[in-house]
Amino acid sequence: MRVAFSTLGCRLNQFESDALEQMARAAGHTVVDAEAAPEVVIVNTCTITHEADADARQHVRRAARAGAKVVVTGCWATAAPAEAAALPGVTLVVGNREKERLFEVLGETCSDEHVPEIHVAPVDLLRRVRAARLRPAADPRRSRAYLKIQDGCDYRCSFCIVPQVRGRSVSVPPAEVRAQLDELVAAGVPEVVLTGVHLGIYGRDLRPRSTLSSLVAELLPQLGPARLRLGSVDPHEVDDDLVTLLATDPRLCPYLHLPVQSGDDDTLRRMRRAHTAADLQALVPRLAAAVPGIGVGTDVIVGFPGESDEAFAATHALLAALPLAYLHVFAYSPRAGTDAACLSGQVDAAVKQQRGAALRALSAAKQRAFAAAQIGRTLPVVVHRTRHRRTGLLVGRAGNGLTVLATGDDALLGRATQIEVERAEGPLAVGRLVA
Repeated sequence: MRVAFSTLGCRLNQFESDALEQMARAAGHTVVDAEAAPEVVIVNTCTITHEADADARQHVRRAARAGAKVVVTGCWATAAPAEAAALPGVTLVVGNREKERLFEVLGETCSDEHVPEIHVAPVDLLRRVRAARLRPAADPRRSRAYLKIQDGCDYRCSFCIVPQVRGRSVSVPPAEVRAQLDELVAAGVPEVVLTGVHLGIYGRDLRPRSTLSSLVAELLPQLGPARLRLGSVDPHEVDDDLVTLLATDPRLCPYLHLPVQSGDDDTLRRMRRAHTAADLQALVPRLAAAVPGIGVGTDVIVGFPGESDEAFAATHALLAALPLAYLHVFAYSPRAGTDAACLSGQVDAAVKQQRGAALRALSAAKQRAFAAAQIGRTLPVVVHRTRHRRTGLLVGRAGNGLTVLATGDDALLGRATQIEVERAEGPLAVGRLVA
């Protein structure tokens, strides 16, 4: 069959869609773009917010209107399988844990027209169930590949639905991770991004126990010419060994994303986050001193229930004082099925908008400052496979996360190079090739 994919949500979903595309080809199907008249569209959904649910439904309806049979999988499919199956055009609903069997089930389901089938096992938060076994894939449309090392989460943040759709934390054993990394390096991928739901608790469920930093230390010698990038890690889970690796091994990108969510301790307690504002306050300057030029970013939620003007001011002051490269800013929205949806002190939408605007302005200033601070430095850059849309220049991502533009030939598309930064244009750096 002609199969297309529509992927919503996080990097973990992108890894799983890449793996499913590889499985589709191995099963004899042809993977096509959504505009190329596919017979089947696989919609890999997100359910982190009600807006994500609505986006999932919209993508399903769009595929059905185009005449394709629709397979719904991912987190929304796991959270609301009956609702997904009731949408017009849906043939099959497959949960996260069942993704490894998707094409086996699809071959049986699509042979005849009948009532949509649902293959979604209930998520049991009292026991660990191994993650779906999916192999990594190098997508020729991108210059980096994702490598899933962990799934699920043992934390119970009051605003988050993810444990209910991903289950308890399960780590991929180091030997399997190493074997999968070898596949990506052999395919010539210049950058591999480690991904999961909660990277910082990697290895706690394994016997013998492992840690994220020990896994990274094992992986670095296998990279060859490639480099390794970490996804999100909570501030209190960045240990001394990981800081040392970031400071001493150029194969590990000097970059960390720390999803702090708030800089006010009372708000963090209501969120049931495991870190404090002091954890971020201590870690970021330490990283900046140990790893010159490191790019450190964070996630922030504004308008969480009970967030007072004073609490927001504390968050703004903390983030303004730290040497951060950017902020990802989100306005809190109640999510059914989470404890935070029932909390008192819901914040007015206009106040959320004002607070979000203030933090986005702060982020823009930090992005400009970070780009300007790189002038005169030579940065390792992995060039994207397409040129910058506005300028037509090569565009790529430096190890520290900075977006860099340069003049160069198409032969460099999708490859690693060195660029000396000559000037900054807002959040972007512009430079010249040196290697």
